[in-house]
Amino acid sequence: MRGRFITMEGGEGAGKSTMLERVAEWLERSAHPVVRTREPGGTELAEKLRDILLDRTNLLLSGKAELLLMFAARAQHLDELIRPALARGDWVLCDRFTDATWAYQGGGRGLPGEDIEALETLVHGDLQPDLTLLLDLPVELGLKRASRRSQADRFEQESIDFFQRVRNAYLERAAAAPGRFAVIDASKGVEEVWAQIQLALQERLVP
Repeated sequence: MRGRFITMEGGEGAGKSTMLERVAEWLERSAHPVVRTREPGGTELAEKLRDILLDRTNLLLSGKAELLLMFAARAQHLDELIRPALARGDWVLCDRFTDATWAYQGGGRGLPGEDIEALETLVHGDLQPDLTLLLDLPVELGLKRASRRSQADRFEQESIDFFQRVRNAYLERAAAAPGRFAVIDASKGVEEVWAQIQLALQERLVP
């Protein structure tokens, strides 16, 4: 039996990493084999591309080059890790996937939707997450939380307007696919956020 594919999306400071680990532990308690991964990254080659994409010194990287590198990393990630894991029956939990490209490169950078759609079709076709948990919160709050972390990466140096466009794009994606998305109010405390996610998992997947 094919495994399930769950993605965690959201802007800066949304708490995705913390919640992804909680989801993994919850699924493992139900005897599901779980693979944790992230984008860009997840494989040796894709992690090298991640380093290029996040390197704060690569300020001349064009939006189009950024988009192509994202999908190059994703193609390797899918072929080497995600598809084999799903075929084994594992549950794959991924910190960001193609919805992030629509939000950051589409919404944030303003790149044409037809270009993103063409690359999405080329790289993963009809393979979509079974459930996407969108951790949503006001941009100012997210950036305040993110500022407590270590040195900002290339994306975290962007303007508030950039991140507002990212948030708007995420919410548009969620509104267009309510059967796949569960929008989580990430402005709440950790336990309240987790309670929302747990309810979404029980309602949508019932492990």
